[in-house]
Amino acid sequence: MKRAKRPVVASALAISMAFGALSPLAAQARQMDDIEGNRPGEIAMIADTLLVRPLMLGATIVGTAVYTVSLPFTLLGKNEDEAAEVLVKTPARSTFLRCLGCTPAQNAMDR
Repeated sequence: MKRAKRPVVASALAISMAFGALSPLAAQARQMDDIEGNRPGEIAMIADTLLVRPLMLGATIVGTAVYTVSLPFTLLGKNEDEAAEVLVKTPARSTFLRCLGCTPAQNAMDR
């Protein structure tokens, strides 16, 4: 009778140890989902307000100037829509339409 119990106990112990070893991985995966899915924190919003938005506004202004100067050449090359998208629209969207403190991935999830 004692011999029959040992394999069962050993199997139960091995299974419980395996699940115990995998539980930190599940907790870490859940934590990563929380980080990606949550709204940005206060620090991210402050940094976005004080640093990123002014830089993106400057990029929009510089991009508009470069687009205006290069417009005759882009019209000849027939790629004015692509130039406008890259030089003006993308920085403008990032400056004015992106949620405060959001990364591009978080902003894409909101839409």
